[in-house]
Amino acid sequence: MTQLFYKYQGTGNDFVMIDNRKGVFDKQNIDLIAHLCNRRTGVGADGLILLESEQGYDFRMVYFNADGNESTMCGNGGRCIVAFAKFLGIIDKNTEFIAIDGPHLARIDKAYVELKMQDVSTVNSNINYHILDTGSPHYVALQSNLQAIDMNAEGSKIRHSTPFDASGINVNFAEKINEDTFAIRTYERGVEGETLSCGTGATAVAIAMYHSNKTASKTINLKTQGGNLQVRFEPLESSYSDVWLCGPTKRVFKGDLEW
Repeated sequence: MTQLFYKYQGTGNDFVMIDNRKGVFDKQNIDLIAHLCNRRTGVGADGLILLESEQGYDFRMVYFNADGNESTMCGNGGRCIVAFAKFLGIIDKNTEFIAIDGPHLARIDKAYVELKMQDVSTVNSNINYHILDTGSPHYVALQSNLQAIDMNAEGSKIRHSTPFDASGINVNFAEKINEDTFAIRTYERGVEGETLSCGTGATAVAIAMYHSNKTASKTINLKTQGGNLQVRFEPLESSYSDVWLCGPTKRVFKGDLEW
């Protein structure tokens, strides 16, 4: 069997993208999805995304981690699927689509995509770290000498630690560059390693840094390993609304999957 696919990336976070509006792709085949995401024996990607039809919305986003399991929201994947929908002629400059965490608004100008994320209702702060859900659960800690960290070792340790060992958590370390700019590195569950970028992670870092008074800016620049993202938001009394994740996307190539 063959299936046309496209490869997209957003600041180095890369995805196999499939137009599944006819429903022919086997979403239950975990081994197949993991095989396609494998960088040695498959296409290679941090995840696989299906674009599907959904009544009342422009499309539905279905996201799978590289391990083959359907997962929570992926911010960079959400930005990339907006670019994919634009390429397919489904949308023009603005869209409303639905993902596992609910509806999302987005707009695209050339390849630059601004994606509205879900509101963040709570930030649980500890002395050394913060926990919050930006569509996916994230651990955020401020660090110095960010590039010297063994991200896979430290990220894996936290990802599997109590109280996160049931479903795990994504791990972000951030280093302040100036008042509105932070460098970040992210270890993603499901990929089980460091990725070049993570959209929900960038969103989590931006809000956590504001929440902990590390910045007074409501528009924050995030320097990931794969490029630059921007997050803006409106703080409320105990939550955050009007949260936008913004950055570039790129269609890398297309091909035929065979299995």
